[in-house]
Amino acid sequence: MDVLMPQLGETVAEGKITKWFKATGDAIKPGDNLFEIETDKVSMEVPATTAGVLAEIRVAEGAVAPVGAVVAVIADGVSAQSGAGITSPSPPVSAASVRPASSPAPGAAPPAPIKLDPFFEVRTPQRNYGPARLPGGTRVTPLARRLAAEGGIDLATISPSGPHGRIVARDVEAARAIAARPAAAITGPAADKITALYRDVPFEEVPLDGMRKTIAARLTQATQTVPHFYLTADVEIGRLLALREEVNAAAPKDGESSPAFKLSLNDLFIKAWAAALQRVPAANAVWAEDRILRFKHSDVGVAVAIDGGLITPVIRRADTKALSAISNEMKEMAARARQRKLMPEEYQGGSTAISNLGMYGVREFAAVINPPQATILAIGAARRQAVEAAGGGVAFASILSVTLSCDHRVVDGALGAELLAAFRRFVEQPVTMLV
Repeated sequence: MDVLMPQLGETVAEGKITKWFKATGDAIKPGDNLFEIETDKVSMEVPATTAGVLAEIRVAEGAVAPVGAVVAVIADGVSAQSGAGITSPSPPVSAASVRPASSPAPGAAPPAPIKLDPFFEVRTPQRNYGPARLPGGTRVTPLARRLAAEGGIDLATISPSGPHGRIVARDVEAARAIAARPAAAITGPAADKITALYRDVPFEEVPLDGMRKTIAARLTQATQTVPHFYLTADVEIGRLLALREEVNAAAPKDGESSPAFKLSLNDLFIKAWAAALQRVPAANAVWAEDRILRFKHSDVGVAVAIDGGLITPVIRRADTKALSAISNEMKEMAARARQRKLMPEEYQGGSTAISNLGMYGVREFAAVINPPQATILAIGAARRQAVEAAGGGVAFASILSVTLSCDHRVVDGALGAELLAAFRRFVEQPVTMLV
């Protein structure tokens, strides 16, 4: 039985095998960990689902293979010593020489689906144009499959817009139109030309890993295809600081019957942003090419810096959760994000995002929207500032600047201003977001 490189999310096209737990000739039982893979977002262990003997390893440790590629073969057998059922093993090869499972030899029947994990299923795409599903269960219409094959479009990179989440012809046509854009419009100078500018300057070349490549591609796409505009406001956070101090003083401590927690300012910003989106539901939306999707609940992504890049775990239904639940969930997800242990469903999707650089002393900045989301809130550092008091005198207040980036296709200027004003009211009167 062929073991395939699994699909770990709709946007993941390849994975790197970082470790093999079994060697050629080892007996395999269902549930045994075969290998560890790393994508641009996560790393995880892949278990076996069938018994047998590891007859062949086709992708060596450190090699990258596309989703659906055959990385190993498990044969029927009872032991490594007897050799029963074992084919002659081939030496490990690099991903460059791996034949993806989506391109079987002429006349060969495609292998059956192999379930590698309860969270996903890898299926080998059929060579005909009949109805089929992509990894993850996405359905594709026959016409869309034919158009994709003719245009050389990878169906796994397309967001479906058809009924019941199907990829239809218009989705493929849109992808073909993007692919047909002149390369000069989306690429810069060649690497050798840039390097030549610094030939007399000492430097170190740092190869791009999968995460950095994905970040570069998505940010380039966002800045070229999303019409951004920005709104900035100053927010007084004195009452929010007082609420945080009071809640933390009364919160359960370790060893008590209730779960312990300690609120950060970011936890309160998540709650306030989720409440603001509920107050202005027209802005709780994403762009879906030929339509806008508006959501009932506020699923808030929070940017977390990790080694080599960043990831945005999503707090689902943040509008319905208590501050203590948001705080503990955010801490737990941030810890696993730094270990690259998040599952795709924990960082994909979301209706909006927050990026907070205040802890680095950044006073104000504008964040780039993560498509298909239509908004992202950038939060700067708090500062003490002189303000006019109610009696006409001067007082000092804790102020921070926030900048809302909007996709103008979804959020117009007035709507964005209304959303930012709602956030400001919840922060300046925090008790209102708790009722």
